[in-house]
Amino acid sequence: MNKKEEILKLYYEEQQKQQDIAQKVRVSQGYVSQVIKTDERYNINKETKHKTSMIKKANYNKEYYKTYKRPKKDDDSYQQLQAQLAKDTAELSYQNRYSMSDYDFVKCNASAYHRNSKGNLSLVNGLTVGFDVPRTVNMNIKVPTQKYKHKVCMSY
Repeated sequence: MNKKEEILKLYYEEQQKQQDIAQKVRVSQGYVSQVIKTDERYNINKETKHKTSMIKKANYNKEYYKTYKRPKKDDDSYQQLQAQLAKDTAELSYQNRYSMSDYDFVKCNASAYHRNSKGNLSLVNGLTVGFDVPRTVNMNIKVPTQKYKHKVCMSY
């Protein structure tokens, strides 16, 4: 029996691994792989192994999901996000049910304000605004840079 026949016998009939076959026959594992791939049984064997593997994986997943218990979270970040969203929606809605604070108004209309000599935020001169717009805000808030010019959401 030559080496190729011995390799094929060990692989297909005795179901040994390529590395073990290479050690027994005293050839490289790459050579064993080449010999196996040239055989007509290779594709059938490969497909059978794949199907068996998929069945094992499906069975494992069924058992895993039967016994899996999802950890409970004490995280209320979703509720906080929903509350913030409701607040923002109320502030920016056209209905006047919610009174926006001066701080929130300045955040929304940062380009309409500048810092005066006292460090307070004052309305830019020359703007025509309604009576309910705060002219000066005595808060130390961070005003975004003026990159986004004229992004004003004032109610007139």
